[in-house]
Amino acid sequence: MFTGIIEELGEVVSIEEIGDSSRIRLRGPVVCSDAGHGDSIAVNGVCLTVVDSPEELAAGTGEFSADVMAETLHRSSLGELKPGSRVNLERAMALGARLGGHLVQGHVDATGRLVSREPGERDANGELRWEVLRFSLPDTISRYLVEKGSITVDGVSLTVVEAARDSFTVSLIPATLALTTLGAKTVGESVNLEVDVLAKYVERLLESRTLPSLPGLSTLSIPSDPSTSSDLSDLPTDGTPGESE
Repeated sequence: MFTGIIEELGEVVSIEEIGDSSRIRLRGPVVCSDAGHGDSIAVNGVCLTVVDSPEELAAGTGEFSADVMAETLHRSSLGELKPGSRVNLERAMALGARLGGHLVQGHVDATGRLVSREPGERDANGELRWEVLRFSLPDTISRYLVEKGSITVDGVSLTVVEAARDSFTVSLIPATLALTTLGAKTVGESVNLEVDVLAKYVERLLESRTLPSLPGLSTLSIPSDPSTSSDLSDLPTDGTPGESE
């Protein structure tokens, strides 16, 4: 699990094609500082596993390797990387640490493309104070986006400004533009998208048309007609489990 707060801009060192999969080697001194064999590191929002041996990691090169299977290459933009490409890197979050972004699994739902960049205000020195980026949005995940909700773009936790049917916008502050790959993205380039997993859980629960049972409460059916309401008169009101009298 990740937070979508990028720790450093890394770089692709090499890519070795192995059948329909690949082994990618990346440079990231910060994320490698305490990395161990089997650890998870998000690369442009994709959760990858460190495959280097303890001895290789102890060499202190600031580099790590990860295997990328065919499914990941198909569902994400990692297949477009090449040596020298910059990537967003984040180590898995630690329990008890601050959750600065939102809950990010590192499981890409789809890819989109940068549609436009709209510069915002500039300060007295002429530096951008913010910039609005619009990304295309596949129909398969558009229902999960809401205004002021969260979305992960290439591993970066962002707040949705406008959620349209086939696109969405985000506003980026100078820090995000400077410290992530989004600052250098050009129109037409692809990005990895991961929607808020909470939205998917809610959808799955609602598909059953019932709410889960809670201690002291009977299961409530959600009516197909929203104008009708469930009869709550039989629910216990004293907070104790059991059937109504």
